[in-house]
Amino acid sequence: MKNRRPTLQDIADRVGATKMTVSRCLRAPDTVSENLRKRIFATAEELGYIPNRGPDILSKSTSRAIGVLLPSLTNQVFADVIKGIESVTEPAGYHVMLSHYGYSPEFEERSLAALLSYNVDGVILSESQHTQRTRRMLETTGIPVVEIMDSRSAPFQQAIGFDNVEAAYDMVSAMIHREHRQVLYLAVRLDARTLQRQEGYQRAMAKHGLKPETLRTMSRSSYSVGASLMAQVLSEYPQTDGLFCTNDDIAIGAYFERLKRGIKVPEDMAIAGFHGHDVGQVMSPRLASVVTPRESVGERAARELLQRIQGQPLKEPVVNLGYRIESGGTI
Repeated sequence: MKNRRPTLQDIADRVGATKMTVSRCLRAPDTVSENLRKRIFATAEELGYIPNRGPDILSKSTSRAIGVLLPSLTNQVFADVIKGIESVTEPAGYHVMLSHYGYSPEFEERSLAALLSYNVDGVILSESQHTQRTRRMLETTGIPVVEIMDSRSAPFQQAIGFDNVEAAYDMVSAMIHREHRQVLYLAVRLDARTLQRQEGYQRAMAKHGLKPETLRTMSRSSYSVGASLMAQVLSEYPQTDGLFCTNDDIAIGAYFERLKRGIKVPEDMAIAGFHGHDVGQVMSPRLASVVTPRESVGERAARELLQRIQGQPLKEPVVNLGYRIESGGTI
């Protein structure tokens, strides 16, 4: 049986005040005397009081919470994004409600419905491709929406991120300029951003008259998947002299697999990743990667969202925060 939660009335009975006075003190401490305020907060702490925000949500149609939908809760990329988001929401007094959808549009739809049921004031989405029902729910609620990590796709309302196509194009071009001609793309999950990077890869290869080859898997990104893909490359594409990987997890896994096999990097095979994870940047040699501003994306998304929640107009539908090509020592 669930324990009974302490109520405002329990606090009021303990301090000898009315329930309304206690409620007012907890919401706006400066509205009661210092002595009473101290007693109320001390009693609330002693009882383990947990505020019930349901009535406020129902009466004011606001929750002071934002929903954040992420494709993965274990991916370092999105850990950085969350850090950026919370650096803005925490000081502003907004709670972040997280949900993940495993790169599934249908799961995203169900997760969004659950978040909206809590009457969140706005949402940050990690995809630009959504089901019709997802888009309909967003249109119906009318709350501010920000999509992140992609500045190329047309936004539902506002997009904040970087151009995955141009970033991939620039990295593959850098590999080609270093005389790697048989560059292969390793793709996982096949979400919209993975496909955008494939487009950039193919454009760079085509510009230099080279044949693009993509090795795909629907497996979840990991170091071990990168290692197994490297083994497959060596077996099925022995002429490969360069790997452009859709993220650093795959690139690092491929790098350590080649270590076991005595393949020299970059002399025998160049390897490049995407996102610029810390682990890749402290490797020796340093992993070549597209360094993306994940934390800045989270910060800007939260700031833009809160401004719109507070009634400010949308000024920039698309915000491109750019990227940096880190050549490292692996290309």
